[in-house]
Amino acid sequence: MTEVLVVYNRATGAVDTRVFVGDSARRDALDARIEAERICDSNIEIVVLSAESEAAVRKTHSRYFHSVGELASRVKVA
Repeated sequence: MTEVLVVYNRATGAVDTRVFVGDSARRDALDARIEAERICDSNIEIVVLSAESEAAVRKTHSRYFHSVGELASRVKVA
């Protein structure tokens, strides 16, 4: 399983990711999350997501990786 640490700036839309793989991936990702939370302010959202790959995370949690305009363009109106 792949663990992806996402550090998302709500104010600017900037996103940083770190990918963890291997036997200690979950523990390493959670340790990195705790460290990131120590130094970030309230405008920063920090999550650890598990998936088969980073590409899968980018697809299932696209709000972190696309602008509001890009996301709105995907909405289908019935």
